[in-house]
Amino acid sequence: MRFALIGAGAIGAVHARLIEALGDEAVLAAVVDNNLDRAGKLIDQYGGQAYATAAEAYAAEEIDAVGICLPSALHAEVAVEALRAGKHVIVEKPVDITLAAADRLIEAQRETGLTVSVISQRRFQPPVAQIRTAIDSGALGRVTSGIAESAFFRPQSYYDGDDWRGTLAIDGGGALMNQGIHALDLLVWMLGRPVQVSAQTGRLAHEGIEVEDLAGASIVFESGAIGLMLASTAAYPGRPVRLTIHGDQGTAVLDDDELAYFASADSSEPEAPVLAGPDGWGPVELAHLSQYRDFIAAVREGRPPAVTLEAGRRSLATVLAVYESARSGHPVSVKED
Repeated sequence: MRFALIGAGAIGAVHARLIEALGDEAVLAAVVDNNLDRAGKLIDQYGGQAYATAAEAYAAEEIDAVGICLPSALHAEVAVEALRAGKHVIVEKPVDITLAAADRLIEAQRETGLTVSVISQRRFQPPVAQIRTAIDSGALGRVTSGIAESAFFRPQSYYDGDDWRGTLAIDGGGALMNQGIHALDLLVWMLGRPVQVSAQTGRLAHEGIEVEDLAGASIVFESGAIGLMLASTAAYPGRPVRLTIHGDQGTAVLDDDELAYFASADSSEPEAPVLAGPDGWGPVELAHLSQYRDFIAAVREGRPPAVTLEAGRRSLATVLAVYESARSGHPVSVKED
């Protein structure tokens, strides 16, 4: 599969490395960035040709799929352009920063029939897969609650390094929209459809930003289960994502990228899948690679990817409900499509 990457910044470099690691499954054909010097650095390392615009790349190269690695507010617009050009799309999280933009992308995907997946690589981590298997098999019984913690740290230089970071117009949000959405996606994936959110946010450890560096939320799900979410970029020195899922027949805990605890009244611990990849790669990197493999397989097999656009929209809708609740001081319903 011949890929074009749109965006040659830090996350673009991550995607270029993933494509290279796919070996015979994929090749990087083009890198698009309005800074051609930055694009040139990526192609010097990973191959392909550099272009200033996506239209130039589509006209000059045979492209099967596009990886979108741009600031969040540009995701849907550029993804729709790629679909209209006949390209499959894998887009970084969040799917965008507004539901209107996400819905435009969903409409374009349905009209074209092409494959679109939203990056949520933590779903592919073996211990996360074990927890999901335990839920699906009934090993935890009825799922009653969940707790997701994304207690990260970002220095002030992180926000100062790019003029779009920490802005409402382009970043769309802070610790929850940009970092915590991975953990939130896992909570939603495990507990089902969120229906109501009560939340608070704060900006406690950073200056010159328009977004939160701390968010806490209580989420009520359609099943009656209750989830708690903490997202921070103000938790020095930062901790790995922690996820706890409770049911009336068992409990499972993800911590430090491992299944740290598992108990079930009548089932043994589910078997963990084995992820293949280059030696020395960490669990999140291998999971990221696995999502790329799933995306390629979905295109070839004509099936939906493991992480669909609709899943990305649901996570975004929950994030936006958190922000609305924090602004209003009242519980807020989560807007479904």
